[in-house]
Amino acid sequence: MTQSAQPQHVVTRFAPSPTGRLHVGHAWSALLAMDLAHARGGSFRLRIEDIDGTRSRPEHVDGIVEDMRWLGVAWDGEIVFQSARLDSYRAALERLEAMGLLYPCFCTRADIAASAAAPHGPEGPVYPGTCRRLDEAARARRIAAGEPHAWRIDMARAVAQAGPLHWRALPFPPADDAASPVRAEPLAAGDVVLARKDAPASYHLSCTLDDAAMGVTHVLRGDDLRSATDIHRLVQALLGLPSPLYVHHPLLAGPDGRRLAKREGSIALADLRAEGVDPRRLADDLRHARFPIGISLASA
Repeated sequence: MTQSAQPQHVVTRFAPSPTGRLHVGHAWSALLAMDLAHARGGSFRLRIEDIDGTRSRPEHVDGIVEDMRWLGVAWDGEIVFQSARLDSYRAALERLEAMGLLYPCFCTRADIAASAAAPHGPEGPVYPGTCRRLDEAARARRIAAGEPHAWRIDMARAVAQAGPLHWRALPFPPADDAASPVRAEPLAAGDVVLARKDAPASYHLSCTLDDAAMGVTHVLRGDDLRSATDIHRLVQALLGLPSPLYVHHPLLAGPDGRRLAKREGSIALADLRAEGVDPRRLADDLRHARFPIGISLASA
């Protein structure tokens, strides 16, 4: 007689970048992730994605913690900082390079934008493969000269090596764990960057590695990252990492219909606190999709 399988311990996470104060959209996503874990008797973790050396600030880390505590968002365990995980990113890049899947890219954004051969994909212009066509001697010479470069994945070669892939999607809001398979199509994104010129890892690499290291079983994030999931599934397959369940929630929009973003001065939790807003009522409203005046679900 075989033993019945033990139920999975659910782990979700909220992973903001310390580049500004949290806004209402962040609060909604954090509450959804916390409630998803706690409803299943699981854990909710907090990760600070602080490896953007040009924009991350320690004072914003303090602000994130302050905002979450004010709203009543409680995480389990210690906060994970990406800046403490640089060795893991380096090791993964070395593995992918040894597999023949990475190449240095010396192009600037202006170079890519000026290329008439750059089609558009889910995340904007697809890299035209300029530096992929450089020979090894030219690459070595430019690296030795100290020329700034990123590291891109040779997507066609990586997809051929990984074979057909799917990721598992839960509907929003998730009532149970009855997931539907979604075919991953990372080729549409082109040769994405896995290590930036100004950061030791891109979002695609760091996020995928961190979720695996933290034991995340359910990734809840916005619809704007749905296409990124195809890339993350590929990285998981190449590096032998587990693939969690994915829930993509609608985005919130401001009065002008544009999605909320820190760079556009969206409603910050710190501002609501200064106005005397009751955090318990705000949290309850957000859980029931009742948003502050001017905030609504973005149209698809």
